Amino acid sequence: MDNAVSLVQAYLRVNGYFTVTELPVIEAMRGGGYRTATDIDVLAFRFPRAGRLVPRHGASRSRDRANHDVDPELGIDGESADMLIGEVKEGKAELNRGAREPAVIRAALTRFGCCSPERAESIAQELVRRGHAETDHGHRVRLVAFGSTTGAGAAPNYHIIRFARVVSFLESHLSHNWDTLRQAEFKEPGLAFLGLLHKAGVHLRTPKS
Repeated sequence: MDNAVSLVQAYLRVNGYFTVTELPVIEAMRGGGYRTATDIDVLAFRFPRAGRLVPRHGASRSRDRANHDVDPELGIDGESADMLIGEVKEGKAELNRGAREPAVIRAALTRFGCCSPERAESIAQELVRRGHAETDHGHRVRLVAFGSTTGAGAAPNYHIIRFARVVSFLESHLSHNWDTLRQAEFKEPGLAFLGLLHKAGVHLRTPKS
């Protein structure tokens, strides 16, 4: 997995999202045959009120430790289901042309299973136009780009999160929860690397996002 995608996946999972990464979108050609139109870097879904729970072993649930904090940078209220179709760039945070194609977005919506193929068409068009939409079930769907810089010019119609924010949030998450997380074996490469640095007493200094 790409290092940048790995960091974004860790960030989203810490914030309560289920993720699918580097999903290939296969396109049927007009003259017959097939080709890979693009890869979707990350699809993510967050249920309402998702959180992190440390249950108390052998005791009442009243002593469980629950955390429902979410990075405000994600722009969610925590009470609604949230779906993200994301592009991850090491440089400028932007959506490439393939990620803004209605056909690609329809494939992503179908992967979510959030709506019928007929409804996916209109939602895809709305996402291309506005950067966000709502399904018939009340789930919000958004386009989001992750990258190191935002670049100049007019603000895009999709959400942007910089890597400085991703790394600083993960660092903060590790620091504030180290008494419990130090017992965990991290399987995600991005979080495992940051956890290793934390165990070694090395803390990254990231610029303000």
